[in-house]
Amino acid sequence: MWEMIDRIFGDTLWIWTALIGSVFGAMSVKWLRDTRIGLWAYGLFDKTLDFLRDRWGWTFLNQDKDAWRKVNPNISHKIDELESRIERLEK
Repeated sequence: MWEMIDRIFGDTLWIWTALIGSVFGAMSVKWLRDTRIGLWAYGLFDKTLDFLRDRWGWTFLNQDKDAWRKVNPNISHKIDELESRIERLEK
């Protein structure tokens, strides 16, 4: 029993393998997301989630209508400014 516990805690190769693998995985995803294959894969994933949402009514997969505002705060701020200027001009 103690030999097994000693072997589990003594053998730390799995920790280093997991850390290095996750770093290389993150770098690969960052590089892949702007390529054609990455855009295709993200599109396929999005279509799959939409299918699951529509098929089984999984409402937790719905996106917030204003989710783009969180991703692009500068653009949303500029649009809000322009809309307020238009409202003032129309009055």
